[in-house]
Amino acid sequence: MISFRNVAKSFGEKTVLAGVSFDVGDGEVFFIVGASGVGKSVLIKHLIGLLRADAGEIWLDDVEVSQLSEQQMYPVRKRCAMVFQHSTLFDSMNCLDNVALPLRKHRGLNVAEARAEALQLLQRVHMEEFATRYPAELGDGLRKRVAIARALTLNPSTVLFDEPTTSLDPVSARRVDKLIRELSDNLGVTSVVVSHDLTSIFTIADRIAMLYQGHVRLLGTPDEFRASPDGIIQQFINGRADGPMQV
Repeated sequence: MISFRNVAKSFGEKTVLAGVSFDVGDGEVFFIVGASGVGKSVLIKHLIGLLRADAGEIWLDDVEVSQLSEQQMYPVRKRCAMVFQHSTLFDSMNCLDNVALPLRKHRGLNVAEARAEALQLLQRVHMEEFATRYPAELGDGLRKRVAIARALTLNPSTVLFDEPTTSLDPVSARRVDKLIRELSDNLGVTSVVVSHDLTSIFTIADRIAMLYQGHVRLLGTPDEFRASPDGIIQQFINGRADGPMQV
């Protein structure tokens, strides 16, 4: 469904991605992991045209998105939604209207229709009781769930999650994990998750790609990561400060 093929990206003299290749299957919960600064978020932003690769190809089904113009990216962004690290909700709108907004803007629903569908989406993420609350009244974990509901408004086939559990308390983080897993299991959504949350990685991931010095160091299942003899992999998953790991 998604294919990164020898993707390279540099910022000035700093090479971040030096030929990254892997495929993400339909309906997978796929994690991209690695130390801070290795290019995890940089990589997924290429999929929706927020960044352009210096070399390589990026495919979404049968469309090479890396060659599309800004205007041609619009339908891609409807199929491939992104939940950013910070929830980016509108503080002046309650949760219901935050979710209803893209339904009105992109699908042309009237206010009543958009709110009715938005309420269904809030129910899907277990947030219907907070529909009339404002983002500032909610904790980070609850805001994150509202952001996920908003990402689902255009029925995307893929949702990109950029550090979805960062800054969340352990209970809220596990609730977000459960929700990501539910989207895959119940709706068939493909989830690509950038994270360094080891609990998330080893609880809900189908497969994992670890980036290291611009390349994929290991691509495999959680069990394959645990069993890997690679010292870099073991240093990462065991959280050790000693050893050779570098960005």
